[in-house]
Amino acid sequence: MRTAIYARVSTTVRQDAGMQTREMREFTEARGWKLADEYVDSGVCGAKDSRPELNRLMADAKRRKFDVVLVWKLDRFGRSLRHLVNALAEFEALGIAFVSLTDNLDLSTPAGRLMFQIIGAMGEFERGLIQERVRAGMRNARAKGARIGRPRMIVDAAKIDTLRASGLSWPSIAREMGLSVGTVYQAARRLSKRVCEPVPATI
Repeated sequence: MRTAIYARVSTTVRQDAGMQTREMREFTEARGWKLADEYVDSGVCGAKDSRPELNRLMADAKRRKFDVVLVWKLDRFGRSLRHLVNALAEFEALGIAFVSLTDNLDLSTPAGRLMFQIIGAMGEFERGLIQERVRAGMRNARAKGARIGRPRMIVDAAKIDTLRASGLSWPSIAREMGLSVGTVYQAARRLSKRVCEPVPATI
């Protein structure tokens, strides 16, 4: 089993990753696995979306450079429950096992795979709670008269028509008015439709 070791220490903890990597090397040797590479993020907050060494590990996983990912503790690896679940699902799809040393989590075993299903269910539950809180917040805001979403944009269709008549292209008009080409074109179409509508006859 080719093993990839991942360790992380944050800026708020005055320590290096030596303790984590040392224990994981000993575990790797005891299991009879081969150390393929080490990935260490030092002074990086766990909540950050981008970690250089974690990004490198995920890229190497897709290249199947190792068979198992070994971490010292789950919170050293996952920046959130959602990120953890997604990463473990990706490893599973690639046929890569995942082991968390101090959490006694080994996805290469039936018990570990069961734990993964539980973690996945917790992630789904967390997503449901977040969605419900967002919906409740929007309902409360609407009840107080707040407008939800982007503010309506007022488009000067007459100016668009004038600029078009002067020979400007749609992209040029869009740049002139600070709008997208689609918005400019749709506004011109609506104006053209109104102009072409027949005037009702008077009795």
